[in-house]
Amino acid sequence: MKINIPDNAKKILSVLHEAGYEAYVVGGCVRDALLGREPEDWDITTNALPMETKALFKRTIDTGIEHGTVTIMMGKEGYEVTTYRIDGKYEDSRHPKDVTFTKSLKEDMRRRDFTINAMAYNDEEGLIDNFDGVKDLNNKLIRCVGNAKERFSEDALRIMRAVRFSAQLDYDIEEETKAAISELAPTLKKISAERVQTELVKLLVSAHPEKIKDAYELGITSVILPEFDRCMETPQNNPHHAYNVGDHTVVALKNVRADKVLRLTMLMHDMAKPATIKIDEEGICHFYGHDQMGAEMAHGIFRRLKFDTKTMDRVCNLIKYHDCDMETTPRSVRRFMNKVGTEDFPLLLEVRTADVLAQSTYQREEKLDKIDKVRRIYEEVVAANQCITLKDLAVTGKDLIEAGITPGKQMGDILNAMLIDVLDEPDHNNKEYLLEPERLKSFI
Repeated sequence: MKINIPDNAKKILSVLHEAGYEAYVVGGCVRDALLGREPEDWDITTNALPMETKALFKRTIDTGIEHGTVTIMMGKEGYEVTTYRIDGKYEDSRHPKDVTFTKSLKEDMRRRDFTINAMAYNDEEGLIDNFDGVKDLNNKLIRCVGNAKERFSEDALRIMRAVRFSAQLDYDIEEETKAAISELAPTLKKISAERVQTELVKLLVSAHPEKIKDAYELGITSVILPEFDRCMETPQNNPHHAYNVGDHTVVALKNVRADKVLRLTMLMHDMAKPATIKIDEEGICHFYGHDQMGAEMAHGIFRRLKFDTKTMDRVCNLIKYHDCDMETTPRSVRRFMNKVGTEDFPLLLEVRTADVLAQSTYQREEKLDKIDKVRRIYEEVVAANQCITLKDLAVTGKDLIEAGITPGKQMGDILNAMLIDVLDEPDHNNKEYLLEPERLKSFI
């Protein structure tokens, strides 16, 4: 079994070997290489102590030297080299209180999370697989190294990593590992919001975002995203729907491309339905205002999980407008593009499509046809470079000053009035036309 190690990583292994130390590439890079994937990082493990490693290389960074990790710079690339270690007691469900360096590769592998991540390799010895990682790769299983409860008790974030790897690789989670997740899921409360967010996003943008339902069934979302659990418990008895709110969300996730903003939008687009459900005298469920309330709820979730502002604003914007109807006319499309924003409008069409595909077949073709007509009009508007925002308007504030308008609120009102006119009639986006004295008066 041969793994093609990059030249820089090979050189690091060679330097360590020539100095009399053991050294291997380890963990995720070995797993990915065996799966025929291109590893993102090539981590290295060695029995050389950190200071011994540093002495062999010109440029090093003490990335986590107290835990045995030194980053070796090879040109502009950094490679983490970590000394074999045994972790001490975990007191915060995340980090060991201390570590003990060891000369045993097997002992170092024993502390790792899953068997598929507990393999090492170098060209001289080939693959070192003490915990049947290859077997689990072949069986498509996520299995803890050793005792699953111990692994998750050491680091609760591994609970989310198990489901994330399951989603990325489309693997099942082994039964003992699954049982330990269910029992220890509440310990995720001890994990920082930023760490939870990172794992959640990786799950969502994976090839199998539907694994979010596994996270629900294993008790993970009840800790990190209880709003999703309420969706799973909310029916949608309505001709337009075939699933409860949660299952509709899962199907919608599968029907949108693997983009962070799009997947987060589909995850949260109906989060307010449990809070807005109304059942009429015929037993039909209605969710009036769930789009507006959903945007507000999503804002709170993003704050709680420490997301960046841009992602939060874009997703909340898409949720706010995801259920709005628009006419299939150029005027309506231009106005909607202005309201939603030119960056988000094409994403909104993808959101609308995924939403429809996760509904019942009732009127599905008509809905999809309408979205397609809007998309064609949108493409024509873009191709024609028609004015959608103030920055595209033929008249600027400077032009208004030259026309005798005093800077201030009135100037903004005039520009907005001009924009509304141009959104209705794109040919009006002409400086001479808009600044014609009588017409200018009409905008004041």
